[in-house]
Amino acid sequence: MTERVRNDWTLKEVRDLAEVGLLELVFRAQVVHRQFHDPGEIQVCKLISVKTGACPEDCAYCAQSSRYETEVTPTGLMPREEVVRIAQKAKDAGASRVCLGAAWREVKDNQQFERILEMVRDVTDLGLEVCCTLGMLTETQAKRLEDAGLYAYNHNIDTSERFYETIITTRKFADRINTIEQVRKTNVTVCSGGIIGMGETMDDRISMLHTLTTMKPHPESVPINILAKVPGTPMADRPELPIWETVRMIAMARLLMPASVVRLSAGRAQLSVSDQALCFLAGANSIFSSDNGQMLTLAVPSPKYDADAKLMEILGLRNMEAFKPAVARVTSPVLGAQV
Repeated sequence: MTERVRNDWTLKEVRDLAEVGLLELVFRAQVVHRQFHDPGEIQVCKLISVKTGACPEDCAYCAQSSRYETEVTPTGLMPREEVVRIAQKAKDAGASRVCLGAAWREVKDNQQFERILEMVRDVTDLGLEVCCTLGMLTETQAKRLEDAGLYAYNHNIDTSERFYETIITTRKFADRINTIEQVRKTNVTVCSGGIIGMGETMDDRISMLHTLTTMKPHPESVPINILAKVPGTPMADRPELPIWETVRMIAMARLLMPASVVRLSAGRAQLSVSDQALCFLAGANSIFSSDNGQMLTLAVPSPKYDADAKLMEILGLRNMEAFKPAVARVTSPVLGAQV
């Protein structure tokens, strides 16, 4: 690694990181983490599914696809007042970021989008960071979201370009990249990561991280999701992912994108306190919590606010405040350690 944040990583360099012994890798990641972030802070986030199910896409992991028979019941767009109520409850529980998710393939310029813009304004007015995940969007739509006060836009690349076409056929990997590029034409920050445990190879994970870490700039937020095996989807019978594979991905993301917030996302409910502690040591500094035991839908469990408050008490962690700029988390402009 050089003495600055880099966007010119080679595949070989990323592959070399993947071959470092796990404990050594975690140590190196924690050194870098402490130079770019407060190691005692975790950002608590809340996901709200403002429009659930009936998505026309065929993402093989998704409980909301209309192609699969799952336990998720499609619902229309949630009333604005209900969204604000849930967001306020999240803030009261210590969350500083709320993500509004709609099961759409793409944003359309209609009344529903107007209602989303109203939700963004209202939740931002609560003093919370607002992130949206609404599918593909245009530059004009991204600018309208910016004008409404949107802080971040989530659009995961999911996996490598090679593996992508085996799990999704209703859009291309390039479509994912294009949406991120539209967001980058505004001041809205980018949230983009992926999913592990779908049957991808280590080379696929390396390729995914290489794509993210060569973006200019890096995504400000990088979610690492563990596959939620949803009955009814093609990936319901995938084997369990060993914790050390998750820890390795988090540590690599931290070393490659040192200033980004690395989010321990879907799949956290299945991890023990010690598992999660190891993830935090590896550089994760954000979690998703809930009032109802589910992350985005009931198909993906999430720890509740009380359980996460206890977790943070046990580990001696504090809640990160909203709108804390990356520069405020940096205590040194250099990486320091040779890794």
